[in-house]
Order: sequence, then C-alpha cells, then structure tokens
Amino acid sequence: MSTTRTQVNTADAAGAGGVRPSHASSGTVAARAIGLQKTYGEKDAEVHALRDVSLAIPAGRFTAIMGPSGSGKSTLMHCLAGLDTPTAGTVMIGDTDLSRCDDTQRTRIRRRELGFVFQSFNLLPVLSARANILLPLTLDRRRPDRAWFDELVHVLGIADRLDHKPSELSGGQQQRVAIARALLPRPRLILADEPTGNLDSHSGAQVLSLLQASSRRAGQTIVMVTHDPVAAGYCDQVLVMADGLLVDQIDTPTTDSVAAAMLRHGSVAGAAGVGR
Repeated sequence: MSTTRTQVNTADAAGAGGVRPSHASSGTVAARAIGLQKTYGEKDAEVHALRDVSLAIPAGRFTAIMGPSGSGKSTLMHCLAGLDTPTAGTVMIGDTDLSRCDDTQRTRIRRRELGFVFQSFNLLPVLSARANILLPLTLDRRRPDRAWFDELVHVLGIADRLDHKPSELSGGQQQRVAIARALLPRPRLILADEPTGNLDSHSGAQVLSLLQASSRRAGQTIVMVTHDPVAAGYCDQVLVMADGLLVDQIDTPTTDSVAAAMLRHGSVAGAAGVGR
C-alpha cells in the first residue's frame, strides 16, 4: 500500500490531555544494536542478511527502518524483537542484553518490554476486540490499568466496538485494536512491521497519525519497518538499509527526502537473495 498523506485530527488521536507517557524520552536509549551480523546457510549457500550493523533507538521517538527488498530491514527488526538470534553482535533492550537471556527470560521481555503491530493485525478471530487488547496482560497474569485501557480505546475510537470480533471490524478498526494491544502494557519499545500494508490510504494515514501522536505526545518509542516514503514522512528519523548494511540516516524526514535517499541507495541492493 502506498499511503496518501492526509491530515487527521491528532488532538482526537492523542486525547484531550494527550496519552500518558510510558517512558521518558530525554536522552535515553530504548534499544541498541552493536555489531549485528546475521548469516544464513553455509559456504557457497551463505546469505549475509546483516553485516556489522550498529544503531541506537532513542527513547520517545518514531523511527522508520527502510530499504529495498532484501536489504535486511526485517531481519534487523526480528533481532531487535528477540524473535531471531544474530550470528554475532549484541541487542540491548534498555539495560538488558538479549544474548544473555534464556527462552523464558526472552518471552518475559517480549511480553513486558515490547509491543508488536503487524501488517496482518494478528488478532485472534475467536476473541472479542476487548479480549484481544487484554491478551498480553492475560498471558502474563497481570491486571490491566482500567483507566489507561479506557483512555486508549477512547483515543483510538474503538470504545463502541469492544464486544465485536475481528471479522466484524473494518481493517482500520482491527489495526486500532492491535495498536491498543501494543500500547496497553506500556512497553519500552513498540515494533511495527508494515502496519499499513493491508489498509487503504485513508485508514493507513489515520493509523500513522495515531502512531505519530503516541510518540510525540506520549513519549512512546516506536520502530516501524516500511517501504513507503510517505509513511516514513510521519517519523522523526529514518534509517536506510541496503545489502545488510546501515547506509543512511535522515533526521526530520519528508516524503521527498526519503524518496531521494531510496533512489540513491537502491542500486546498492541489487543482489537477489541478500538480506530479508
């Protein structure tokens, strides 16, 4: 989906007083990658998806990771999420080194420190919207903050849809449920993988504005993988990847500056099958 940038009411998106912050955003780092390498296969079949990638994700900012198909952006996202293990290097979530965590600790970190927004929504079809939003806390045996829950569903405009199942919701409404599910536990970091890829332009613009408002007004840290320069224009910074390398950074991006960067680096990622 190529998102048409439209203006939506960000006052509504962030609520009358703004969504309450979950983590401080002044000078702290939410996540860090140090010398990440990821290699698949062996010998002649080796594929180098990440090649010595180092970066810091500043807390309270909305960051996009972009690059041509096969550039390594999804592999980087999966390593940051603890869903994939790098061949070499370190991933830090706050002060925690994921490489030193066992499976139980990684699961706990994903439930408590990370929130996920997927292109395909990943809602459980047999559960209501309410139950889907509460699911991470239910699995972690934690009670939700009811005032925060009420504020989120009001801000996201789904308060009247909580008893509906995903099949009874539009694509945009399903993605708003997914965003509420990600925000409710107040995670350190939200990872969004092509969150507007299955939405029409209008719904996509609304979702991007909601994510932007969550970052700018609430101090939430968000990392989004996208291929769309218009979507990246909603972010505070853009990291550009090619051939498993971090090749560019754009601060205060615009659609035009992102598109120009993609053109500059597109020829670097011409090798088929490199990265993911």
